[in-house]
Amino acid sequence: MRVPAALSSIAARLARIGADPSDDDEQRLRKALLVVISLLILPISLTWGFLYLAFGAWTGWFAFLFFGISVASILLFARNRDVELFLRVQLTAILLLPTISMIWLGGVLPAGGVGLWAILAPLGALVFGGVRSGVRWYAAFLAIFIACGVAGGFVSSSPVPVWFSTLMLVLNVAVGGTILFTLLALFAQQRQNALAALRVEQDKAESLLLNILPRSIAEKLKTETQTIADSFTSASILFADVVDFTPFAQRLEAAEVVGILDRLFSHFDALAERYDLEKIKTIGDAYMVAAGVPTPRPDHAQALALMAIDMREAMRDADAVGDLGLELRIGINSGPVVAGVIGRKRFLYDLWGDAVNTASRMESHGAPGQIQITRATYELIRGDFVCEPHGSIEVKGKGEMETWYLVGPRRAADRVRSEEAAPEPEVAAPATA
Repeated sequence: MRVPAALSSIAARLARIGADPSDDDEQRLRKALLVVISLLILPISLTWGFLYLAFGAWTGWFAFLFFGISVASILLFARNRDVELFLRVQLTAILLLPTISMIWLGGVLPAGGVGLWAILAPLGALVFGGVRSGVRWYAAFLAIFIACGVAGGFVSSSPVPVWFSTLMLVLNVAVGGTILFTLLALFAQQRQNALAALRVEQDKAESLLLNILPRSIAEKLKTETQTIADSFTSASILFADVVDFTPFAQRLEAAEVVGILDRLFSHFDALAERYDLEKIKTIGDAYMVAAGVPTPRPDHAQALALMAIDMREAMRDADAVGDLGLELRIGINSGPVVAGVIGRKRFLYDLWGDAVNTASRMESHGAPGQIQITRATYELIRGDFVCEPHGSIEVKGKGEMETWYLVGPRRAADRVRSEEAAPEPEVAAPATA
């Protein structure tokens, strides 16, 4: 285990050559890949140089020249971090030096196909510089490779034995192919990692979008460019407000205030999810939730009443949020609403209409610890819940309104008797605005 770990550490250190703290992940990977490929070719160039010189071909010095240029460019890159200059030097060296050496070795085959290494130039340009750069370098490769291969047959005869030329042809194809495969494999892995990272970011963005918008609305928003707006003939809206929270918060540190509201509203969020309701927004220490939007449901008032009762009970339960010592005013109303998404930044799914305003008034004109409802909501839930008449109250902008306090669910026997006298509940039906 120690040897692989040491090699991994060395590779990681080498891959950081030319790295810049300001580089993004893609640029960092691009630089590391280029450095690793350049380093892999260095020992091969030394080996090739010794082999050709050993068999009397002075062109082995081209391999040593490539080695010197490559090392110098790596050292320069480590200092100036200029990746474009480093790439041009590497591509030019691998394109020209092996190819030109074929002229004094008698052409492509007598040279053992050493010029095939030049194909790394257009491929490197394609990987690191893009398609247009790759096409230009490939055109240069074709021109130089053909010219040097043909010129070799006229300028010189091979100074090396045939068996050595054959061996070098095999080695050049095998080793060069391995380097080529490594280059493409690393590039593919880089792209795969980039796509995986992109998918992670997309999942995060999707999760964030679903945290602020209903799923059906989020799907519409991703596929439609027009304004998203719907009208619902019947829905229920709940407003809850913490009683005397402002003077309470003035005695606390900012972090404590946020922490209390976070814990309180997180509990309410869990209740909304339990009853499949739609949290609309929070405004300061007020909480707004709706039922019947964006998906209509016939029991919208009943579902919201159950959540309201649980909210009230949670304020008294030490195992929930009762230890905070807070009290709520809760108001509920039912009726037609308009719903939609507004804005282009920080999207908000919101509700409008008289039913919404009246629900807000039920909360603000309510009493601590009570759930005040309108006649519209009372008529929808009277068969399932015990409601206590509160009489008529003066409501700003509405005048006198008859209201009830929601007490709790009815017992089974009471529910049967109530259902016999209760009218049919109104079923929500959406219509695109």
